[in-house]
Amino acid sequence: MIKAVFFDFYNTLVKFWPPLEQIQQSACQEFGLNISEEGVKHGYAIADVYFNRENENRPLALRSDEDRLKFFTSYEQMILDNAGLSVSPDLAQRIWEMAASVPKEFMLFDDTVAALAHLHNSGFQVGIISNLRRDMLEICRRLGIGQYVDFVVDSAEIGSEKPGAPIFLAALERATVAPQEAVHVGDQHRSDVLGARGVGIHPVLIDRGGFHPDINDCIRIASLSDLAPLLAAAPHSLQPAKHQRITQLQDQVEE
Repeated sequence: MIKAVFFDFYNTLVKFWPPLEQIQQSACQEFGLNISEEGVKHGYAIADVYFNRENENRPLALRSDEDRLKFFTSYEQMILDNAGLSVSPDLAQRIWEMAASVPKEFMLFDDTVAALAHLHNSGFQVGIISNLRRDMLEICRRLGIGQYVDFVVDSAEIGSEKPGAPIFLAALERATVAPQEAVHVGDQHRSDVLGARGVGIHPVLIDRGGFHPDINDCIRIASLSDLAPLLAAAPHSLQPAKHQRITQLQDQVEE
């Protein structure tokens, strides 16, 4: 029986406003470069895998300003290259510095409040597991979701980044549940899926942009609205092979 649901924060519950795609487009235009919004979204989907792997190896918050700038120059090059635009390291750095200078705020996805409210009202323990080194409880309160979140575990508090086991084990301890009684939802395969699975938690990958159709070793959803029916059919629905079979049978019935 599932008793707790954990969430990654950025790109799972929230996004940035203004949208990063628009900021990138505007920054590129300042240098006479044009890039599509869909291209930038795809670029971020690829580059964010690199971002999370690097942050896992050596947290960006603990690096020097010079090292962070070198990293973000490579990160920007990767975004643009996968969006179909090849630029030099020097130009990538200038574009990144311009994009990074734009003030941004966290903004909830349209499906976040309804999903969290449903889980909270249904009696699930709801937690957030994040590599962000911020005052996450204050951010949740400011966004209006604090009343639906029972606890937050972040890497600054635990001293370990996802996909390391300590941060997931801390969440299980806070929720006072066994690993098989918990689900973790996140947008990164390595950080969220493999990290959760490594301690026995059921992983669910949220792929809002449909950029990871090749990932089939876990349950993949397109929206948080897909979570309630998934939990209603747990635990069988949380096993990829059985979930696929259930979906196929449902499709046959609808036909």
